[in-house]
Amino acid sequence: MNEDNQDKFEQNEAEWQAPPLPEDIIETKEPAQMSEIGTLGSIFIEPGATFEDLRRKPRFLIAGFLCILLISLFQYAFIQKVGFERYALEPFAANSRIQQMPEDQKQAFFKQQTSDLAKYATYVITPLVPVIVFLLGGLLYWLGTNAMGGSARFLQSLSVFIYSSFPPIVVSTFANFLVLLLKSADDISISADRSGVVKANLAFLIEDKVLAALLATFDLFAIWGWILAAIGLRIIGKISSGAAWAIVIIVALIGVALRVVGALFS
Repeated sequence: MNEDNQDKFEQNEAEWQAPPLPEDIIETKEPAQMSEIGTLGSIFIEPGATFEDLRRKPRFLIAGFLCILLISLFQYAFIQKVGFERYALEPFAANSRIQQMPEDQKQAFFKQQTSDLAKYATYVITPLVPVIVFLLGGLLYWLGTNAMGGSARFLQSLSVFIYSSFPPIVVSTFANFLVLLLKSADDISISADRSGVVKANLAFLIEDKVLAALLATFDLFAIWGWILAAIGLRIIGKISSGAAWAIVIIVALIGVALRVVGALFS
């Protein structure tokens, strides 16, 4: 009997294998099911499926490049439509501090604002602004998602921010190009229209700059982007819809605060 038990023990010992060491365990990642070009179209009609695929493999270069290109092209077209001198000087027309300057200082200031250096700086800075906004937005989404108990990585959060911005930017920019083409330069207000001549909010009804800046945040295109962002954060960060919306609203409120502060100083 003892010999039988010994044989069984030796047989079991031969069949048993030690578990792999932690460093030998390879994490299996589910491959992406859409091409990056495919995600650009699917985000319009299947945002949930698109964000599921971005969770598998975060991507944002093509969508981000197209957003920056469209924003920059509209700004360049806007400047060409109204003229750079008017674009640079009209925002200062109602500035009391500028108007109180001695005439020679005021002329020197205006000359500086319309110099070739200022013009080149405007063209260079224009595409850099959305890059900074995308990076900050992705960072805030990443911090917010992990603070809510999610598991998103930074590149995934950056993908959410850019892809939730992509459809509103594409549609609004093409609409702005069309209106800019048809609208007379004399009917364009530099301060009110430089961010877009298509008004999808109630800011154009308000004369007060601070209140107008506040209302401009609640734009139909912006709300579209918030809805997409909430879907993306829920899927990519694996958090609840309430937590996703809380992150989106907090980030939107930060944007509102910046707009209001900018309007106060202007």
